[in-house]
Amino acid sequence: MGGTVDGPHGPVPVRRYAARRGTTSATTLVWLHGGGFFRGSLDLPEAHVVAGTLADRGLDVVTVGYRLAPLPGLSVVGRRGPRGRRRHPVPNDEVRAVLEVVRGETDGPVLLGGSSAGACLAAAVTRTLPDAARPDGLVLAYGFFHARTPRDAAVLRSVRGHRRLTHHPALLDRANRNHVGRAGDTATAFPGGEDLSGFPRTLMVDAEHDTMRASGDRFADELRGAGVAVERHVLPAARHAFLNRPGSPDSDRALDLVTAWAARSSGA
Repeated sequence: MGGTVDGPHGPVPVRRYAARRGTTSATTLVWLHGGGFFRGSLDLPEAHVVAGTLADRGLDVVTVGYRLAPLPGLSVVGRRGPRGRRRHPVPNDEVRAVLEVVRGETDGPVLLGGSSAGACLAAAVTRTLPDAARPDGLVLAYGFFHARTPRDAAVLRSVRGHRRLTHHPALLDRANRNHVGRAGDTATAFPGGEDLSGFPRTLMVDAEHDTMRASGDRFADELRGAGVAVERHVLPAARHAFLNRPGSPDSDRALDLVTAWAARSSGA
């Protein structure tokens, strides 16, 4: 069911997916799509299909149509209108507003998560919240978390196809700079390398053949170093954005992992 949540920059589009009747979990997942911060929508499979599947398995899911950043190199395009493109911290503000509303609506556990850029947003928002307002857990799928993509030669050699170019670290870094702008605050936009103490338990599901795995590797180590309970899976032979390929073995495996982890986290 579609709708909006009042945010500090205007109404934020959301979709709500109610858990299938007969399930016992009272857990809600606030879920953020990917797209390099500047593309993506609530219609993406990694938003709509993922949410529907998890709702069928017993989770209440709320997907968030957070504000997109300007197009790289075309910053004047799409800036007009009530949902005009805006840089950080606007998308984080909108995610924070939705999370606050959802937490006020339920007595059960509230998880926050996302894929790719959505994973970064979820972790960045969590880091900037006071402990009492943080989600009860994080679900991070093939995310990247550092303003400058860590360079790992072995990871880069594993990437195949067009993503050897489109996901080259230099281009990923450019997208990150586009997200924050020239004078943007990278410390609040990218949680990697920052103080992660007090983070909630975290599930990370990454792809083996993915440039962004280097950031996931480092972020997982940083979380563990901060004393966070981390469960991490790197899917063998998987490529980036596997949740955008519904019915694929990698997508099915990831959704199984999310379902099992959420059930354990909620005590179900």
